[in-house]
Amino acid sequence: MTQMSWERLLDPSRLHDRREERPGGERDEIGRSPFHKDHDRIVFAGSFRRLGRKTQVHPLTDNDHIHTRLTHSLEVGCVGRSLGMIVGERLSGRLPAWITPADLGVIVQAACLGHDIGNPPFGHAGEYAIRDWFARAESDGSGLLEGLSPLEKQDLLTYEGNAQGFRIVTQVEYNQFRGGMRLTTATLGTMLKYPWTVEHGGAAGKFGCYQSERHLLAEVAERLGLLPNGPQRWCRHPLAWLVEAADDICYALLDLEDGLEMGILRFDEVAEILTQIAGGAPADYAAMQRHRVSQRRRIAALRGAAMERAVNDVGAVFVQHEGELLSGRLRQDLLELCHPDLDWGVKAAKQLARERIFQNERKAKLEIGAYTTLGILLEAFIGAAHELHHSGRSTFKHQRVLALIGENTPRPSWSLYDSYRRMLDFIGGMTDHYAVDLAQEMGGRLRGD
Repeated sequence: MTQMSWERLLDPSRLHDRREERPGGERDEIGRSPFHKDHDRIVFAGSFRRLGRKTQVHPLTDNDHIHTRLTHSLEVGCVGRSLGMIVGERLSGRLPAWITPADLGVIVQAACLGHDIGNPPFGHAGEYAIRDWFARAESDGSGLLEGLSPLEKQDLLTYEGNAQGFRIVTQVEYNQFRGGMRLTTATLGTMLKYPWTVEHGGAAGKFGCYQSERHLLAEVAERLGLLPNGPQRWCRHPLAWLVEAADDICYALLDLEDGLEMGILRFDEVAEILTQIAGGAPADYAAMQRHRVSQRRRIAALRGAAMERAVNDVGAVFVQHEGELLSGRLRQDLLELCHPDLDWGVKAAKQLARERIFQNERKAKLEIGAYTTLGILLEAFIGAAHELHHSGRSTFKHQRVLALIGENTPRPSWSLYDSYRRMLDFIGGMTDHYAVDLAQEMGGRLRGD
């Protein structure tokens, strides 16, 4: 049976390295592995820092206790590190000699920190707004998508934060179009929840790589020995399943906390789900109730117990299904393979979020506003790129628009697709607040200094 091997899956080389320069497992600093460098490069990146002003679930909230993409990513990273280290301890005899549990933990942690780095302003609402804008552009006779290949066009019609994230870490951040962050291939593979291009995205439009980075995806897959599953499609890196589990655990449990904080959910319904996931309340919970400890602290105690149980169960399930993971045959999420109480609790949390949090009136109004904001920005920047590509010059208005891009301004000689990608790099990298402010100013609200 064909299987992936941990020796190749944990490759510490970087895409810009020549392989003979980095034999497997070589450490270039005492106390700091190549994977710890990956972690640090993501943490210090501007694109990571801007997640602090990007929507997780609730756009433009004034409540400092509500999660942003940054706090969500940090928490996912903590859960992912624990999962990686548990797996590293339990598989220690089957991993390369130069890999420690701490290495496995930091690979998963780094991938978790980067898993949302490509999300545009306003989170998933922003993704849909960009997709819908290009769909209208295709149907309204504007000609904005003429001259693009079918797959290039599909990339734009299916803007995907995962693919944008892969582009950021391999192309845009730090060493622009010379390796990007230059992360190890092990970390890049672990980040790839969907290691395929847009033609394999299915009805949900989930894919992990644009046409502009398909050669990098192929190189990552080849170095890691990911099993091919069709043209421009590979099986997941086994550790990517841990990133997905960490994201699902945090997403489900912390959405409930945010819903409670904002008065959308009731304490008792949140406490019931967390207790179910934890397999019971923690030992000191009854005393907390007797002493009338605040709801926020009691929920934190229940959430901690629920996360501990989820992490231990997922780690054990990963080891049990190692063979299926290495052969690319696993079809269920790791959480689905855990104890039924845990799987039920996570699904119940997600269902409650869908029914009550995602349907909240304030959230709906702000997401409608996100469509207007991104529509103004796309019309300006995509329109400017289109004019420059086709005429080789720009009107005064479009000159002013392109001046905002700075060194990344497209050139007339570039392909239309590459020009559009640069525009989307700029718009996708905006924070919620900057996008709103810029769109309002472009719409005529002038403030001056």
